[in-house]
Amino acid sequence: MKITPEVIASLTGGSIEGNPAVEIKGFAKIEEAKEGEISFIANPKYAHYATTTEASVLLVGDDFEAPANLRATLVRVADPYASLAMLLSALTPKSRKSGIESPSHVDETAEIGEGVYIGAFAYIGRGVKLGRNVQIYPQAYVGDGVEIGDDSIVRPHATIYEGCRIGERCILHSGSVIGADGFGFAPDGDEYKKIPQVGIVVIEDDVEIGANTTVDRATMGETRIGKGTKLDNLIQIAHNVSLGSNNVIAAQTGIAGSTKIGDSNRIGGQVGFAGHIKFGSRCEVGAQSGINKGYRDGSRIIGYPATDIETFARMSVLQRRLPELFKEIDNLKKKQ
Repeated sequence: MKITPEVIASLTGGSIEGNPAVEIKGFAKIEEAKEGEISFIANPKYAHYATTTEASVLLVGDDFEAPANLRATLVRVADPYASLAMLLSALTPKSRKSGIESPSHVDETAEIGEGVYIGAFAYIGRGVKLGRNVQIYPQAYVGDGVEIGDDSIVRPHATIYEGCRIGERCILHSGSVIGADGFGFAPDGDEYKKIPQVGIVVIEDDVEIGANTTVDRATMGETRIGKGTKLDNLIQIAHNVSLGSNNVIAAQTGIAGSTKIGDSNRIGGQVGFAGHIKFGSRCEVGAQSGINKGYRDGSRIIGYPATDIETFARMSVLQRRLPELFKEIDNLKKKQ
């Protein structure tokens, strides 16, 4: 299909300013784009590139103020970033395989849906159920009794322990581990006795798990990741955690055992959650925050220990003034 501003506008519901027939051959960052490519402006700090970019088409917001010497054709949309994501998904070729490569191990009791791909050296255990079009890449491990829903993807070297359930259209990236034992040990004098972890992990539909992210199985019951949640690389989800739907969590965050987190939260990198707390929905958490208690819906917090963002901003200003304040105190002491 020939990609033009007309096609892009029809897909995004946008309006065109400029040449509606210019052909687009690819996507690029605005500062690196060449003729025949499309880029976007979602953040105002990149707006100055509009007059220097060589991109043929720019995806911009409805309120974008176009400079007089603009060369690119504009496609105006309500949300450039969301529209870009939709375009990349719609126009980027999908790589989907089918069939079972050799050598691989597929237990005779496994139920394999239509269009499934199982790569070389993958392991599919007893009683596994793979839905339609599931993609299991080489050297992935799918343990006994695992269920994986339609159109889900398990990348190379991902590991799913026995009994875990993965929903439809999920993506598990390389090195992710689903269902390893939770960190449960009972003190016995100077020693620690392992508490068997007999629960499972349940990952609902449309969840993405980043590379080397770990989700531990429950001690009893379930560790659950809600529908539409997106986890970055290098995240630790402990046993019996419950994450609601449509959360997005950046890298190196750790969530301790039995913590319950609501829906539609945005959580920055390197955030630490204490265990056994209940956290609200639609919250924003700044990077490197330490969460040691629950917060109500809609909170905006940052810092360690975490506090609301307005208080944190005032504290940061005062902290920068500490050397000056101490100097003033010393001067006052000398005058006494």
